[in-house]
Amino acid sequence: MILVASALFLGFVHGLGADHLMAIAALSIGTAGERPVVQRARAIGIAVRFALGHALLLGFGAALLLVLGWSLPLVFERAGEVLGGALLIVLGGFALWGLRAGRIYGHSHRHGGEPAARWHLHMGRRDHHPADAAHTHLPTIVGAAFALSSLRALTMLAPFGAGVESASLWLLIVLIGVFAAGILLSMSIFGVAFARLMSAAVAARLGQAATLVMAVTSVALGVFWIVRA
Repeated sequence: MILVASALFLGFVHGLGADHLMAIAALSIGTAGERPVVQRARAIGIAVRFALGHALLLGFGAALLLVLGWSLPLVFERAGEVLGGALLIVLGGFALWGLRAGRIYGHSHRHGGEPAARWHLHMGRRDHHPADAAHTHLPTIVGAAFALSSLRALTMLAPFGAGVESASLWLLIVLIGVFAAGILLSMSIFGVAFARLMSAAVAARLGQAATLVMAVTSVALGVFWIVRA
């Protein structure tokens, strides 16, 4: 029971990594004049989808590698770190470009018989809005990409320490699943908190200045992530 609780806590802490939260924040940048309810729905939705992509790839990937008895080389972990940094730079760069050109925007609408509207991110001109089939799963894909740098460490059971060396394969798989659940929990909570912040009156008054700061911070953190890799 202690091992399971520890795995949940470690996953929760992992989900609060600076690179993860910055990526979620950068993806959540919206358009000026959005209603608070749209901002909240977008931020929460992006955080949950990012968390799902991250947790699923990390959980299933590590479990599969354990079952197969495979290990990943150190270069894979370093490449994942560089990829994460590069994505942060790209996300920040797109946000800066979108501020200047107005070419990154979001909107909410229903699909088929869905009871509630869903928010979607699009790039391009508003008068050339893509068809429904072109709606992006960018947050899920980016979340999965950010999991690559941690896959090797989780496969080697590094987050759990020496206490699991004698554990059975099935217990290890359970611990990895609980670790992934902790990631999903912490990122989702961050999404709720960030959604409240984005829809607050002070954030609305800051407007494009807040978006500019977030974009520049994303680029700076991405550069740092690549240098430290």
